[in-house]
Amino acid sequence: MAATTAGEKSSVWRNPKARREAIAAYVFLSPYLLVTLVFTVGVFLFAIYISFTEFNLFTTPEWVGLKHYRAFLDDDKFIRSLVNTLYYALIVVPLQTSLALLLAVMLNAPMRAKQFFRTIFYAPSVTSSVVISFIFLWLYLKTGYINLLFTRVWGVFGAEWELINWLNDPRGLFQLILAPFGVDIPSSQWYFRGPSITWMAIMFQNIFTTAPTFMIMFLAALQDIPPSLYEAASIDGANKRQQFFRITVPMLRPVILLIVVLGTIGTWQIFDQVKLLTAGGPLNTTLTPVYLIFSEGLGISGPPRMGYAASRAFILGAIIFIFTLIQRRFIESGTEQY
Repeated sequence: MAATTAGEKSSVWRNPKARREAIAAYVFLSPYLLVTLVFTVGVFLFAIYISFTEFNLFTTPEWVGLKHYRAFLDDDKFIRSLVNTLYYALIVVPLQTSLALLLAVMLNAPMRAKQFFRTIFYAPSVTSSVVISFIFLWLYLKTGYINLLFTRVWGVFGAEWELINWLNDPRGLFQLILAPFGVDIPSSQWYFRGPSITWMAIMFQNIFTTAPTFMIMFLAALQDIPPSLYEAASIDGANKRQQFFRITVPMLRPVILLIVVLGTIGTWQIFDQVKLLTAGGPLNTTLTPVYLIFSEGLGISGPPRMGYAASRAFILGAIIFIFTLIQRRFIESGTEQY
């Protein structure tokens, strides 16, 4: 039977009817295949070639070999962008995952107007990131609503709030914490200063807009947990907190780890908020690899350097790939029991 099947597959082009069906299928697929071949495979191969050249978009690429890759560790701006993004990932991923899980648990419980609240909470995720960024731009102004809120709250306790220019403050988190103890972190050790106030403001915006998407994923997973598990736990005397940590969290572990992987990949690729709000400033404290690749490749702050940009793009891709492999290892090794 297997030999017959193999023979039938090998004789498709000999059968006029089968040949016509195969040709028709490929004709319908040809637009997609052509676009993929030209704009995905072709561009990818061209980018590989460009990464080994000096290319400014206006002259013929000049082959330089591994020059751009060898200079990777000496590239202060790119290293700084990686450190900024690492801080970003370490803060944003846990917070947005925890917030998404909390919202999902709340909206999965019996309550009135459940669909209304689900829609309201999910709205930031379906709104254009450009629109959201400009809304937060107005909120973060020195005369904006964020400073107004803190001024009113501080006023209740008889204190005065110092207005902060949220999108132009390079002071780092650790720097602010240690300053009252007389510890001053020099600018040469910028990596110990921690994420800047501006960077943390962008983090808050990203958590606000991304957590609802992960909330929907948690909601779907919560509805797959058998109610009988909670009933049995209640009979055994487990309270709500014990049920959450002994039933809900373990059953959601595969989804939690998946969301952590997706969130990590997304944080390493952050671009639009930086482009619209800070352009990498102040003092490069919000500079990210993707924005650096964009600005250097198109010559935003100097002559275009497409070879440099392509090489940094592949280095960033390798970093994301390594992080994904590590996290995938945790997923595969930690979720078989579920």
